[in-house]
Amino acid sequence: MPHPIARRHLLAGAATLPLTASLAAPALAQAQWSPSRPIRLVVGFPPGGTTDIAARIIADPLSQRLGQPVIIENRAGAGGNVGADAVAKAEPDGYTMLMQTVSSGAINYQLYGARMPYKPEDFAGVSLVVRVPNAIFVHPSVRANTLAELIELARANPGRMNIGSSGIGTSLHMTGELLKLATGIDLVHVPFRGAGPMLAECVAGRIEVAVDNLPSVIGHFRDGRLRPLAVTTATRSPQLPDVPTTAEAGQPSVEATAWFGVMAPARAPRPAIERVGREIEAVLATPAIWARMAELGGMRADLVPGGGSTPATFDQFARAEVAKWTEVVRRSGATVSG
Repeated sequence: MPHPIARRHLLAGAATLPLTASLAAPALAQAQWSPSRPIRLVVGFPPGGTTDIAARIIADPLSQRLGQPVIIENRAGAGGNVGADAVAKAEPDGYTMLMQTVSSGAINYQLYGARMPYKPEDFAGVSLVVRVPNAIFVHPSVRANTLAELIELARANPGRMNIGSSGIGTSLHMTGELLKLATGIDLVHVPFRGAGPMLAECVAGRIEVAVDNLPSVIGHFRDGRLRPLAVTTATRSPQLPDVPTTAEAGQPSVEATAWFGVMAPARAPRPAIERVGREIEAVLATPAIWARMAELGGMRADLVPGGGSTPATFDQFARAEVAKWTEVVRRSGATVSG
């Protein structure tokens, strides 16, 4: 017969087994979450822009890793707000996600004010996919080969030159506002419904000056259809080593980095968020996939040691971006009319 003390130890150990198993079960279920139907990845801009390009680069390999199609759905309008609002109000089941941007995820909260249809708290971060420089550029017919020459030309022709962007509230719009604020020049902002339509007008020479994310415009620089004057990051882009930064061009306050990341409705199942986040990070760690991003001027997220992000670090990053851009929009005085 077992000693009474030994018997009590055996009983105590046995009593803890169901508790241990019950604690392990959620973790196991979380690790094994798998989608049973296609996932929609909503893009709040038309095809052809950086948001759409980045989403499509990751969609196919992500589909392979998840075992279900990842379907891109373009829902453009209001600087990305239309698509973002659709996701914020979607069924929070893990099957609808958003390719969030610095505009719809940070800038627009201050720009649209009380008219914003959603709040930062309506989203949960999944993965920060890529960050990219913005570029300030002109049509080759414009008599400016440097940013300083453009500023001089604009000062001599107040209100007579246009500056295009992919939409009100985008980082491209705000980069233009920062340039106007820093230099006092008068450029007429012409917003488009995405980078594709804006670039078509720039190439045709109907828009003299514009700002765009590097991935969607770099091809036009390489073939000479548009002329880059400066990139808006702290360091030069490896893809455009001969193009100075705005700081090098004498305008250090005109600094802006666009970012693109996947978010889900705030109440989406945490196991789905964690699984999709892990798989996106695995996709981005694939040399061939990241080479495509880097070729377009993309910069890797660096929210965790060694690069990349987690849902938690992306959430923290997004909150800081809201605070940063709220102040930038306030200083610029930019608003959305109507």
